[in-house]
Amino acid sequence: MPAGQPQPHEPDGGAGGGTSHSNNHRAYSPPPAALPAELVPAYPPPESEDDESWVWTQIKAEARRDADAEPALASFLYATVLSHPSLPRSLSFHLANKLCSSTLLSTLLYDLFLASLTAHPSLRAAVVADLLAARARDPACVGFSHCLLNFKGFLAIQAHRVAHVLWAQNRRPLALALQSRVADVFAVDIHPAAVVGKAILLDHATGVVIGETAVVGDNVSILHHVTLGGTGKAVGDRHPKIGDGVLIGAGATILGNVMIGAGAKIGAGSVVLIDVPARSTAVGNPARLLGRRKSDGEKEEDMPGESMDHTSFIRQWSDYTI
Repeated sequence: MPAGQPQPHEPDGGAGGGTSHSNNHRAYSPPPAALPAELVPAYPPPESEDDESWVWTQIKAEARRDADAEPALASFLYATVLSHPSLPRSLSFHLANKLCSSTLLSTLLYDLFLASLTAHPSLRAAVVADLLAARARDPACVGFSHCLLNFKGFLAIQAHRVAHVLWAQNRRPLALALQSRVADVFAVDIHPAAVVGKAILLDHATGVVIGETAVVGDNVSILHHVTLGGTGKAVGDRHPKIGDGVLIGAGATILGNVMIGAGAKIGAGSVVLIDVPARSTAVGNPARLLGRRKSDGEKEEDMPGESMDHTSFIRQWSDYTI
């Protein structure tokens, strides 16, 4: 545990609580009442000049609720969330304990993550944007604390951003070591030199690969087993450039220094080897482009990376019906 961090709290009746299991059993108690709306309001949040403070307040409120509802998690929630005064400290602690090894100590990683988040406000803003994106786009995300603690796609992106800072500082062996640990622990492999925007959702995230010269814009959603790779022949600038608001379906492969325009959609399992214009859809292997046609109810400003609409292109592509 990083120096100066409080010791985890043992829930009442735990091993250190002095309760004998041979003659006492915890009495049944009903689940706690839902928290008031002012503590954990429904998404979207109210307008605020300080999103980080607002999101951190929600995370702590959710952690308190969950610790009360599930005593088995009380120590974990205290150590990772409730004992910390800020989101950067909580995230740094959690990432350090996830990524540490017998030779890459959690104390070293904690200091590394916290120093980067403290020195670069843009990293902290991206953390908040990613949390908001996951909460808004993923119906399986039941709260901000759920994303912070359990979504490996979110955690992998935050670790990558720190590795990217290290790469830019010419601390490349450490950046590559961090990349390796992220790949080992989260099964997400993002080269430290890759440029990744904010409000990114790596949904499920397993098997995502992003190459060295790739660029990913803002408000992009990427599902599992997506590859942003090279063709195997080129050197230098050889990886895809993904525009803002793009949605990339599960198992899609995009190879080479190609441009995926803002608001484009890449169908699941597609293999893309050519540029995809903005607001277009590419499907198939090899992928072919579908003409731009607005779906019923779709607004011009809607972006697939935010709407998560994976299937509206099917009627333009196939006459298959069920």
